[in-house]
Amino acid sequence: MFKTHSSHTQEDFFSSVNLLPEEKREKLKASAQWSFYNIVFCHIDENLFSDLYSEKASRPNAPINVMVGSLILKHHFGWSFEQLFNHIDFDLLTRAALGLNSLSYSPFAPSTIFDFQRRVFEHHLETGNNLFEQVFDAMTKDQLKELGLKTSIQRTDSVLIASNIRDYSRLQLIIEVLLRVYRILSDADKHTVKEFLAPYLKHTSGQYCYRLERDAVPHELELLGTIYHTLIQQFRPAYGDSEIFAVFERVYTEHFSVADKTVTLIPATDLSGTILQSPDDPDATYRVKRGESSKGYVLNAVETAHPDNPINLVVDVCVEPNTTDDSVILTKRIEKLTDKTPDLDELHSDASYGSEANDKALEEAGITHIQTAVKGRKAAVHMAFAATGEKQWDVTCPKQTVKSEPTKKRCKASFNLDVCGTCPFAQQCPAQEQKRCRTLYFTPEDVARNARHRNILEIPPERRTLRSNVEATIREFVLRLDGHTISVRGHCKTAFFAFQRAASINFGRIFRHQCALNT
Repeated sequence: MFKTHSSHTQEDFFSSVNLLPEEKREKLKASAQWSFYNIVFCHIDENLFSDLYSEKASRPNAPINVMVGSLILKHHFGWSFEQLFNHIDFDLLTRAALGLNSLSYSPFAPSTIFDFQRRVFEHHLETGNNLFEQVFDAMTKDQLKELGLKTSIQRTDSVLIASNIRDYSRLQLIIEVLLRVYRILSDADKHTVKEFLAPYLKHTSGQYCYRLERDAVPHELELLGTIYHTLIQQFRPAYGDSEIFAVFERVYTEHFSVADKTVTLIPATDLSGTILQSPDDPDATYRVKRGESSKGYVLNAVETAHPDNPINLVVDVCVEPNTTDDSVILTKRIEKLTDKTPDLDELHSDASYGSEANDKALEEAGITHIQTAVKGRKAAVHMAFAATGEKQWDVTCPKQTVKSEPTKKRCKASFNLDVCGTCPFAQQCPAQEQKRCRTLYFTPEDVARNARHRNILEIPPERRTLRSNVEATIREFVLRLDGHTISVRGHCKTAFFAFQRAASINFGRIFRHQCALNT
């Protein structure tokens, strides 16, 4: 049965805080943990989680604000669960942060918080709603209002986060999935294939690969293709609904092809980064960025960036497979960004966020996209476009301005050859020289791209470097991750981490700001 927890708001004369000497009580109230109680804990809306529990009269749930607050504290200080439980049991500062006034009160058992996370996970799978995201959004909305922060200017960046999975070779992955399928078979079915699979059943997938000569790997992969094909034909009717069998079939289709009843291995060069990386995390994908490979996800964060703000807060976070381009992430988040911060009118990013789809979506939302760098070769001659009608522009080069004309598929601007002959940039000009003029062909998408590239020149110089500070925010997300590797697996759980960590980052900034004001 769902029940909110509000006892922390009731004054207790015999609370652990009131029993402290005055000097220590003042020291406690100056701590980060005491501020956490006011900044974070008191803004956790427990009602968001009511659907996780029965409406019937029964044993009430453990205090949700304590469990959610505990998870945020865990990420803020980089604790393991064992350290978190010890702090809750024996640390007065941690108990103060979570509104636990009595030392004799235990808010939950370790198994309870794990069950709570399972419920949130299953709710997300069933409904698509991330309850930790809703907590973060509501909390951040309150914080922005209380601090009076301006949200009209924001900046964004992303970082690769590796899943907590084993680094399988192609051969080992195929054998590992084969062994896992064997384990789910009935005793009778195991008996029918035991001799067939005998060489693999004697060892783990790693041990089998270790004993194999390198020259034997290609033949081994071809043999495994035949084994996969045989087992799928034999066991799909009985085990097709099994989760691991679905993974088994996925591996088969990703690594093998069938033509004329012959199973062949798909060349490694034809494999994409979206193929299965581990049976323990079917959502993880593979990507190489700046020479570094990663198997997992990409975390994208957006924060306020107005120069008038005394501090800036993270306002949006999302997690996608790491093969997702930054521009695609932005396309997906524009609507959410405008819902959260309706006054957003200037977004700073690097070049990877630019695309025709975003040009259109941001223009419709009234948001100016400021890029600090541009993909591709830098134009030697800058062209400016000023709209004069539907698919009509005044096109300006360094020497002249002409009106564009529509063609069947594009538009064109014809420049005077006599003027072009005196231009020092004539050799680098993108316009094509013809008998009577120089002609520049372009599309409306080219105009939008040109405007995006020139936007940074239209704002004051002091705002042209706003994007760079978001890189420090991105480092905060991965600060305590060994090799950018998260301690959980799966897209959903990685997203939980992202929002809990974002809440802790915002708390740290607000606390430091308050300390600066009090000094």
